[in-house]
Amino acid sequence: MKQNIDDTTFAIIDVETTGGVSKGKMTEVCIILVKNKEIQDTFTTLINPGCLIPTTITALTGIDNQMVASAPSFAEVAQELYDFTKDSVFVAHNVNFDFGFFKKEFAAVGITYLRKKLCTVRLSRKLIPGLPSYSLGRLTRSIGIELTGAHRAEADTRATVKLFNKLLEIDAISEYKAILKALDVTSKEATLPPHLPAEDITALPETPGVYFFKNKAKKMIYVGKAKNIKKRVLSHLYAKVSKEIALAQETHHIDFEQTGNELTALLLESHHIIKHYPKYNKVQKRPITTFQIINYTNRLGILQLAIGKTKTTTNSIETLYSNALAIEHLEQLCQEYELCPRYCSLQSQGSACSHYKIKKCNGICQDLEDVQVYNKRVQEAIYSFQQQQNSYVIKGKGRTACEVSIILIEQGQYKGFGFVDAQESIAYFEDFSNYITRYKSTYYTTKILQAYHKKNSNKDILTRART
Repeated sequence: MKQNIDDTTFAIIDVETTGGVSKGKMTEVCIILVKNKEIQDTFTTLINPGCLIPTTITALTGIDNQMVASAPSFAEVAQELYDFTKDSVFVAHNVNFDFGFFKKEFAAVGITYLRKKLCTVRLSRKLIPGLPSYSLGRLTRSIGIELTGAHRAEADTRATVKLFNKLLEIDAISEYKAILKALDVTSKEATLPPHLPAEDITALPETPGVYFFKNKAKKMIYVGKAKNIKKRVLSHLYAKVSKEIALAQETHHIDFEQTGNELTALLLESHHIIKHYPKYNKVQKRPITTFQIINYTNRLGILQLAIGKTKTTTNSIETLYSNALAIEHLEQLCQEYELCPRYCSLQSQGSACSHYKIKKCNGICQDLEDVQVYNKRVQEAIYSFQQQQNSYVIKGKGRTACEVSIILIEQGQYKGFGFVDAQESIAYFEDFSNYITRYKSTYYTTKILQAYHKKNSNKDILTRART
């Protein structure tokens, strides 16, 4: 049965606080009951938050510690607030903020606070579209509503009452279609951030990919991956955890990129976290030092191997994420190709090598071996080692049924991914590189691919034939 708007009591509410919902406390509240566009009753009071009010908040609201010193605590007015708003719809400008404080403060005194909600920001976006701003001050000014004493609860509430009555008049033309939809508990519309365009949610696909939460300046503040983008995004917006609430409050835009499958989504998510360093992403931010087995010609003309410590991957014999593992691989090369530990940077002291483990040096360190002969053996070692590093492509589902995804790994290193028409035949392995977008190989992409190989067979892998 549809709610009768004319017989409904709306509790228009504004609260002033010491900060955000997660840590802030209430300092002032005003409630004006409206029925059939007429004011029925008003309740307003300062509230002692039980903590110091930051000077920045005092500068904004004018409420200081002295003003609230003799004011009642929330616990002292909780029952009166509960009864005053009973059987009414909770209405506020950015309702999730005000309602969030009510719910938190009531929970602190052992009361579960439940009310239907309406947001005048979201309603204004629907019923008065195209305005430059939907903040209370600029919105009311745009439509000719006077607001004096902004950022005090009663002044803001009285302006919101006038705004809400204006919205009622506009929506009455369509028999309150917008308001009734917002009050429909099955739509969950009131729980969405009021400043988030509804079309951003509507556009979300129910397919695998990566989604981006962006702030007012369109700066990326969170990136995530999902098997079902729309379902995962909505789970963030409907969550009641303080971190998710803060994320939703700061989000003004949501974008996405379809990837066809979860593996490519994981790789793309990792790329964006490292590139954009989003505020609400906690993992993959810390730089991981990489160790590379590199080669160079020293001042004696000898081709020398060494372990280079870097924060980014560059062309090298091999890139690893452990110094111990890099040393182990270097020792293997030395033993197999009878290289000198001193000229493989495994020994730094002494003119002649005396490695505890490697004893096959042919005397290059004592001028007993020709430099060209030694260098040729080093080159053979490098070539052989690189040939051992597999080059392959992982095939997966594409973004549509007409394409497949390809992830390219060359000589053991991730190069990027892309999409190919499912009917297209690629004759040469080298041609796969023409179909991918190149991304950096990192510690995290290595871990992602290692985890994939542990869980999956090789049936979707195309390996490059060795020559």
